[in-house]
Amino acid sequence: MGQRYWVIGGEYRDCAFREIEPGTERMSGPFGDELKARMEWQRLTFRDKCAATERYTIAIEPSLGRA
Repeated sequence: MGQRYWVIGGEYRDCAFREIEPGTERMSGPFGDELKARMEWQRLTFRDKCAATERYTIAIEPSLGRA
């Protein structure tokens, strides 16, 4: 099994991006390849307007080795 990609983020209280507003958290995935994750990141980031306090990132879940 390869790596899995997740798009995570939401709306933050301010532009310092230290604390996320409760209830605005979003997580999309898993995606089997980076391109699909990037497309979802783009969709979330630019969907309605560019909100100054909204931020998303792509997180990579490492593949687990065989036991």
